[in-house]
Amino acid sequence: MKLRTLGLVGLCLMVSLMLVACGGGTTVKNNSETIETAIKEKTTITFWHTLVGKQEEALKKLTSEFERENPKVKVNLQSQVSYSNLQAKLMSTMQAPKALPTITQAYPGWLWYASKNKMLVNLQPYISNKKIGIFGEEAIKKELMESAQLEGVQYGLPFNKSTTVLFYNQDLLKKYGINVPKTLDELEKASKKVYEKSNHKVIGAGFDSLSNYYTTALKDAGINFDDKTDFMSPTSKAVIDYYFRGVKAGYFRIAGSDKYMSKVFANQKIAFYVASSAVESFIAQDLKFTYNVAASPTQHAIQQGADIYMFSQADAKQRTAAYLYEKFLAKTSSTVYLANQTGYIPVTYAGMKDPVYVKSKSSKLPAVIKEATEHLFVNPVQENSDAAYTQLDVAMQTILSNPRGKEEGLIKQGEMQLKNAWTK
Repeated sequence: MKLRTLGLVGLCLMVSLMLVACGGGTTVKNNSETIETAIKEKTTITFWHTLVGKQEEALKKLTSEFERENPKVKVNLQSQVSYSNLQAKLMSTMQAPKALPTITQAYPGWLWYASKNKMLVNLQPYISNKKIGIFGEEAIKKELMESAQLEGVQYGLPFNKSTTVLFYNQDLLKKYGINVPKTLDELEKASKKVYEKSNHKVIGAGFDSLSNYYTTALKDAGINFDDKTDFMSPTSKAVIDYYFRGVKAGYFRIAGSDKYMSKVFANQKIAFYVASSAVESFIAQDLKFTYNVAASPTQHAIQQGADIYMFSQADAKQRTAAYLYEKFLAKTSSTVYLANQTGYIPVTYAGMKDPVYVKSKSSKLPAVIKEATEHLFVNPVQENSDAAYTQLDVAMQTILSNPRGKEEGLIKQGEMQLKNAWTK
C-alpha cells in the first residue's frame, strides 16, 4: 500500500470516457507527437496486473467487453498474483526492456528510474487528442489523476484505486454504547472503552499499514513525508507515541505476523480496523456480526491502489490500443462495475455519484464515499521514495513491536535507517 505522486498538470479538466469511434484518417499530429487514432489492423497488447479472485473475474469481464467493442484488439492479461511479485518482475525485466509488457499496473514510485530512462509513454498527447481524448462530463477525480504522474508528467491513468477508511464492529459498539470515532483522539478514547468493557478480550483498534498511518498523521500536522522529514522531530515523535502508548497499554495493536488485520477483525478480536477500502470485499464474507464503514478518523485520507502505465517499446498501434483500453477501464460504467465488485472506489466524479454505485447492495462504502474522499492526498514521489516508504514501515514495526523497549532509542534507530534508504 504505497504511494503516489503529487504533480500538477494544467489539464485537470479531463475526461469524457466514452470510447470514440474514429473515422477518417488514422493518425493525428498532436503536441508535436504523431499518434494513431484508430486501430484498423489486429493488435495485441499485454497487461501485467495483480488482481486475483473476484477482482480478476471483474477485470476479465471488463476486458471481454472492451474486446467486443474493439474487435481488432486482443488484450493478453497476465496476473502476477501480488504487488511484491509484480514489482520484482518489473525491476528485473527493465534490464531487458523488450521483454516488458505493453502496460502494467504499478505504483509510480516503482517507475521513477523508468521515467528517467525514457521507458514510459507520456499519455498527455492521447488524453488531449481531439479524436480519442478524454474530455467532458466524466472527469476523473483530480487527485487521482495527479497520483499517476511523475514530476508532473501524466504517465498513467488511475485504475484500482482505494482510500483509507474505518471498518468497525457495529454490534460491539451498540453493546458498549460507543459512538463511531471521527478523530484520532476519539478513536483512542473509544478503543480504551472497548478494551476495558470487554475485560481486555477485545482490542480497540489497529491500522493495517503503519507507514500509511504515520504519513497521514504527519500530513494532518501539515508535513509531507519526503527526504527532508525529520523522524526525530517533536511532531514525528508525537505521531509515533500515539500508537506506541496504545500498544503498550493494550488497546491498540499492529498486524505483526498476521500481516493484515482482516482476519483479526473478522474473528471479533478488534473493534476498529483502519485499512484500505478495498479490504471490504474480503472481510464482508461469512461474518458472524454486523460491520460498517466510516471515513478515516484522520483529517486527510491517503489514496491507495495502483495506476496503469505504458512502456515506450510499444509501437504506435499498440500504444493507441493500450491507451483506449486504459481509458475504457477508467470510464464511469467500468469503474463503477469494478468498485461494486471489489471495494475499490470509482475514479470519476460521475462514478462516485452514479446511482448504480450509490445504491449498491454489495458495499457499505458508497454511503460514506463523499466524506472519505474529501481530503485525499498522496506522498511526493522522489528518487528512492519507494525504498524509504518500505523502510518507514519496517521502522514503525520495530518500534511498535517493542512496547516495553526504549521508544526514544528505537526512533533514533529508525531515523538512521530512513536516512540510509533516502540516500542509497
